[in-house]
Amino acid sequence: MKKIITICGPTGVGKTAFAIAIAQHFNGEIIGADSMQIYKYMDIGTAKPDQNELEMVSHHLVDFLDPKVEYDAGLYAADAGKVIDSLSEKGRLPIVAGGTGLYIRALLHGLFRSRPVCEKTLSELTRLQGERGALFLHEQLKICDPIAAKKIHPNDSFRVIRALEFFQTTGQPISNKQMAHDFKESKYQSLTFGLFMDRKQLYARINQRVDIMLRQGLLNEVNSLIERGYSLDLKPMQSIGYRHMGMFLKQEVDFDEAVRLLKRDTRRYAKRQFTWFNREKDLIWLEPSQTKNAIELIEKFLT
Repeated sequence: MKKIITICGPTGVGKTAFAIAIAQHFNGEIIGADSMQIYKYMDIGTAKPDQNELEMVSHHLVDFLDPKVEYDAGLYAADAGKVIDSLSEKGRLPIVAGGTGLYIRALLHGLFRSRPVCEKTLSELTRLQGERGALFLHEQLKICDPIAAKKIHPNDSFRVIRALEFFQTTGQPISNKQMAHDFKESKYQSLTFGLFMDRKQLYARINQRVDIMLRQGLLNEVNSLIERGYSLDLKPMQSIGYRHMGMFLKQEVDFDEAVRLLKRDTRRYAKRQFTWFNREKDLIWLEPSQTKNAIELIEKFLT
């Protein structure tokens, strides 16, 4: 199996700088694993690598897709696999870096399912969770897939919702697919790092990052997308940041409330990312400043 480096972690933790440092040391190139940074014209709200960072190290699967084009983890795994093959042939180290756990898991392990998840069903299940609570959904899972329900903790809302979505869209229990997380064995030999920091420090960084995005012109970016013909109802425009600016533009909330909700929802997203990555096997947790430790481990991994 081809050897790759994977760097994951919550939003705002410093994955880009960490990945660049590793890539520069090992003559590598970065493959983005972010479900929003793939889109053109959406730069500020997705915290894409800036021009200076792009010049420091070559990046792939960033800023290449029209926001109207549908994309999913299966397509990402196929595209990233092609980049890995190309880089390996050129003797360059592939470094996968991003915070979209589903993309990373699809790349490393492959997907069992033959079709992408149904976003409408996920949205409905998420709404039910908000209205009736996590235990209600877990009870529903007990009815349609008791084996999966035994394996998944009632508070693990992400996996409960995934299992229910799988059953509702395929008519089959996800437990029939051998593993409740819906994936196969590893496709690549990956040394995987998860970046972390003190939760309060991360949340402070997230709040500061939102303020920076606003100063950089996040609201103008959303207005520009609308002028280009991208509806606020588009899936990418419903993501964190763009949805909140859209709420303000539609006069659903005032600007201060939009900013408050944006910071709150970004912090909540970071918490969900921690939950996701904490479930991953063989993940090495490091602080963003520990690049020297990572380099030592990578050198051993590559020999």
